[in-house]
Amino acid sequence: MNVFDGPLTDRYGRVHRDLRISLTDKCNLRCTYCMPAEGVPWLSKQNILTTDEIERVARILARLGIVEVRLTGGEPLLRPDLVDVVRRLARIEGTEGPLRVSITTNGIRLDHVIDDLVAAGLERLNISIDTVNPERFAKLTRRDKFTDVLAGIEAAQHSGLRPLKLNTVAMRGVNDDEFCDLLRFARDHDAQLRFIEQMPLDAGHIWSRVEMVRGEEILEQLTREFDLEPYGDRGSSPAQEFLVDGGPTTVGVIASVTAPFCGACDRVRLTADGQIRNCLFARDESDLLSLLRGNGTDEDIARMLRSNIEMKLPGHGINDPGFLQPDRPMSAIGG
Repeated sequence: MNVFDGPLTDRYGRVHRDLRISLTDKCNLRCTYCMPAEGVPWLSKQNILTTDEIERVARILARLGIVEVRLTGGEPLLRPDLVDVVRRLARIEGTEGPLRVSITTNGIRLDHVIDDLVAAGLERLNISIDTVNPERFAKLTRRDKFTDVLAGIEAAQHSGLRPLKLNTVAMRGVNDDEFCDLLRFARDHDAQLRFIEQMPLDAGHIWSRVEMVRGEEILEQLTREFDLEPYGDRGSSPAQEFLVDGGPTTVGVIASVTAPFCGACDRVRLTADGQIRNCLFARDESDLLSLLRGNGTDEDIARMLRSNIEMKLPGHGINDPGFLQPDRPMSAIGG
C-alpha cells in the first residue's frame, strides 16, 4: 500500500484534517496560568524548525488529507518570517484546494502586520484576551500591554477577516466577575467569544480541578444578562456555541475538562522543535526533526506521521485517576 493512500486515521476511526503548528515557544507576555514571571527555558535556536521544514511537513500532511493549518506559539507574531510562512502554506494544494491558514495570537503588534498577513493568504484570526480591565490585564500577564492588544483587536475588526474569534480562559478569582463584560466587548468588536475551561498545562503544575471554573458556571452567569440559544452543528469543533440575543453574535464554551470532545478530535500538532503530538496532553512525541535533518524521505515522514496518529488514545485522560500532566507547558506545545 502506498503510504499516501487514504486519510490520516487513528484506531478509533477519527480522520485528521486539522494541523496545529507552533512557530516558537517564546512569548512577550507572562500570563500567570501559563508560565512563571521569569519565563521558562527556551528551546535552542538550532532546534527550531526552519520555514522550509515547516513547508515540507505541511505539504506531506496535505497529501494525507490535512485541509486546515493553525499557526500558534508561544506567540507566533514573534516569528520574524511569519508572513512568509503564511504565504507558503496558503499556496499548498490539499485534497480540497489550498490549505486554509489561521493564527492564534495575543494580538500584540498585529496592527503592524495584519495587512501583509491578509495579502499572504491568512483566512482567520483567534485573539486571546482574558480581561477587559487594563489594570487586571497588567497583573495577569505581568506586562502593561493592554493598549497593544486592543490595537490588534481593532485592526482585526477592520481587516474583514471573519469569523474573528476572541479566546478567554475562565479563571476563578481572576476574571470570573467579568464574563458578561467580555461578551459585550466581543460584540462591540464584531467578534465571536470563546470561553475555555482552564486546563492542566501550566508550567508550574498548580492547576486545580476544585478551583476550575466549569463551563456550566460560565453559561449560568451569561444567561443572567443575555438570551442564549444553542446554535449550529458542533461536528469536530471544540466549542458548544450559542446565539446571543438572537444573533449575529455567538458565544462558545470549550469545556475541555468537564465535557471533553475527544471523540471527534481531528487535530495533529507539530511543535516548534519538530515533534509530532497526537494530543494536547500526550506524554509521547515522535521526533520528526531528526528525520527532516537526517535525509528522511517524504515517505519516511509520512510513515512516522501515520504511526503517531495510529497510537492516539481515545481521550486526554484528565478525568482518569492516574492522569499525569504533560512535561511541556502550553507555550512549548502550541495552542
